[in-house]
Order: sequence, then structure tokens, then C-alpha cells
Amino acid sequence: MFFQHIYERGLAQASYFIGCQATGEALVVDPRRDIDVYLELAEKHNMRITHIAETHIHADFLSGSRELAAATDATMYLSDEGGADWQYAFDHVGVRHGDHFMVGNLRVDVLHTPGHTPEHVSFLLTDTPASDRPVMIFTGDFVFVGDVGRPDLLEKAAGIQGTREKGARDMFHSLKRFKALPDHIQVWPGHGAGSACGKSLGAVPSSTVGYEKITNWALRIDDEKEFVSELLAGQPEPPKYFAMMKKLNKVGPSVLGGVPHPARLTLRQFEDAVKQGVTVVDTRDKLAFAGGHVPESLNIQDNNAFSTWAGWMLSYDRPFLLVAADSRIEDLTRALIRIGLDHMVGYVSDMDRIGDTGHTMRVMDQITVEELYANRDRYHVIDVRGYTEHEAAHIPGAQNIHAGYLREHLDQIPRDRTVVVHCVSGDRSSIATSLLLSEGVRNVRNLTCGFNGWRQNGYPIETALPQDADVLAA
Repeated sequence: MFFQHIYERGLAQASYFIGCQATGEALVVDPRRDIDVYLELAEKHNMRITHIAETHIHADFLSGSRELAAATDATMYLSDEGGADWQYAFDHVGVRHGDHFMVGNLRVDVLHTPGHTPEHVSFLLTDTPASDRPVMIFTGDFVFVGDVGRPDLLEKAAGIQGTREKGARDMFHSLKRFKALPDHIQVWPGHGAGSACGKSLGAVPSSTVGYEKITNWALRIDDEKEFVSELLAGQPEPPKYFAMMKKLNKVGPSVLGGVPHPARLTLRQFEDAVKQGVTVVDTRDKLAFAGGHVPESLNIQDNNAFSTWAGWMLSYDRPFLLVAADSRIEDLTRALIRIGLDHMVGYVSDMDRIGDTGHTMRVMDQITVEELYANRDRYHVIDVRGYTEHEAAHIPGAQNIHAGYLREHLDQIPRDRTVVVHCVSGDRSSIATSLLLSEGVRNVRNLTCGFNGWRQNGYPIETALPQDADVLAA
């Protein structure tokens, strides 16, 4: 058996390539949309991709199943569980609990594991030439290392009311099935640390059933009511783009036929695009952006969180362009198509040249923690971290609005006082401040060093949780 774990750090998303070396057939589980990694693996190891499987209708990334099927003629094995509202709307081979299929000499058994979503399934793998006992389970967003999938996304992100508590109860009963599996089975989940699909995912890529029984908090609670309460408590805010992913993955993402290659815009093309209202996404670091940027542009830095924040901040029905280094365009394009942001009209890389030609540039005003503390009464502070971070510890009197929800709460931003925006260290607050500037809020400053700087200076802190919980804000 050939096995390869493929991990995409930006979305903390895992997919898997599993091949039968005797027959040359291969299965890909939960493929991402830029599929060349799987095609290259198949070619390198003299295999052909014949099977594609998904654990559920994903909410956090755009599935590559249709893309991969179009490129390889592989058959898609997708869940037919969960009822009529949770069915894929494009051609596939439907699988249900108790079904199995063969990939060469590898047997794949289907387990219905609802909780995260009603249709969720897991895949139990047996390498039949070696043993008649299963050796791996691909759990998707069911069981993670140290955590389990959140059941509230359908309600919070997709607006499907009444699903969170039922999902939590379903998860409780699905875990009973998981705990009945042999301890030796390797657990390969769909996500790692940093994903918004859970609240405390571990950083290691895999585990075993036995290890999870010992260490995973969710598997150590035997009372259903206590489990439901604990599972629903403290879940992070789901990115707004999750609702769009759920919709597109259900009806079937469009097939790109390869990774797009955006054009480098001329100065005239760039100026025309700006005049036409094309959104400018500046991926430079926050200090470079603060020193001078195109008015109304958004600062979404080129780092591991780029795709997530692009999903928070960009509209799926409006074109955009990037400010980015030539060497980074391919990786950024991949990050964007992984969440279905396909409307990039091009990019520019030389901001100095744009400024030198007389294009208006704007600076982002900064403020230090020392100045904020010394003149506290002059400023209105907005904490753009998540709710649980704010509750754990915050600057006294700070207003908490998650950065991703600022656009919906512009009416709550004071216009008669200077507004100071902060997060932990300045990345999220730079996004938030650039958004406010783009929406016409001019009386705004970004707090350099953020909450970390405030705390390290020993300035006063408020908390709504026990004192030892303020580590959550780190």
C-alpha cells in the first residue's frame, strides 16, 4: 500500500492519496481544488487515480473532487446519508453506512458519523493482502487530534436554524461508534491546528483510536447533556465565506481545468481598474501598507491566514486585484481558488512606481500602547479579536467587534472620537483598520504591538473569565 498525507497550512486542511501498488489504482480523500499535487503523485509512483471520496459537504474550502474527476475520469464516492436536504446535486456514486468499495486490493468501508454535519461519513481502510483487520480511518471533520468537529457551523455560518443542538447529540452517539473501534487503528483527520472547524485541534497530523480515547476531551465525557453543553461552548466565530463554500460544494464547484495565471497589470490598466471600483487587496506586510497604500485598499497580508481573511473580507460577486510580489502570485492564486475566489482581474507588484507616477497614496495612522495609556480618555478602543479572546482578557472599556464582522457594524463606530483598533499583535487590526478606512471612517488608528504590548507593559486588564483563562488571549 502507498500512502501520502497532503497538508495545506493556509486552511489547515488535510487530504490523502492512498494507492494499491499491486494494481496501480489510487484513491484521493477530500481533495483540494488545485489538484496538480495528486496528479504528480500518481505519475511519480506509476499509479492512476480511479477513486475520489469526500467525508462530507465541506464548509471551509472548495472541494477539488469534480476538478480531479474531470482530469482523471475517476469515480466520486460521496455520501447519500443525512436526508434529502444534504444530498450532493451532481453525478456521483452514493455511499451509505455499511457500504464498501475496493481500490485494487484495498477495502474501504463507509461509516455514517453525523454530528459536524448530517451527511458526514468516515472511511475505514483495510489493506487486505496484509491483514483482514482495518488499519486506518479517515475521519474528515468528525474526530480530530484532541478535538471533534463543531456542530454549530450550519446554524452560525449557513443560517440553518435548529441544527446545532441536534448536531451535538448526533456527535455524542457517533463517538460511541468510534470508541468501539480497535485501539490500534490510525486516525487521519481532515484538519489540524488553526482550523475553524473545531476549538482545540492538535498540531500533530494523526493519532490512533486508543490515544484519542485517553486524551481527547470529547471521548471522556459519558453524560450526553454535559457533552452537548461542553461541545457548543467557546466555539470560534466561523468565517462568513463558510456559507458560500457549503452552497458551492453541494451544487458542484466549477471546473477550472488548472490553476489560473493572473496577468500583471500595466499602470494604465491598474488605474482603470481602481476607477471602476475593483477592490484592491494589498498583500504586503502591515508596516509597508501603513507607510503608503492605494486609498480604499484592504491589507490582507501574505501569510498562512491569507485565504481565511480573504474569505472574510472579499465579496464573491465583485472583482478584485492584488498588490503582491511576482514570486508570490501563484501561491496566492492557489490560496484564493481553494475558497472559490476566482474573480481576480490581475495584480501589480511595484507600489513605489505607482506612487512615483503621482497616484494618491494614503498612510495608516499608528498609535503606541504608551500613548494610548497616557491619553486613555481621548480614544475609543475597538478590540477586533474573537469573543472568547476578549472575554479572557481585554483593555478596560474596549468594544469587541470581531474583525470579520466590522462591515456589518459600521453604525456602531463612533465618528466624534478617535478610534483605536487592536488585536493581539497587529495583523488582524491592520486588516480591520484598512477596512474602516475603505468604508470612509477616517478617525482611526492602529495599535502597534496590540494587546500583547499593552499586557507586557503591565497596563490594566479586565477579564470576564477566571484569571488563569487569560492565556487564551496570547
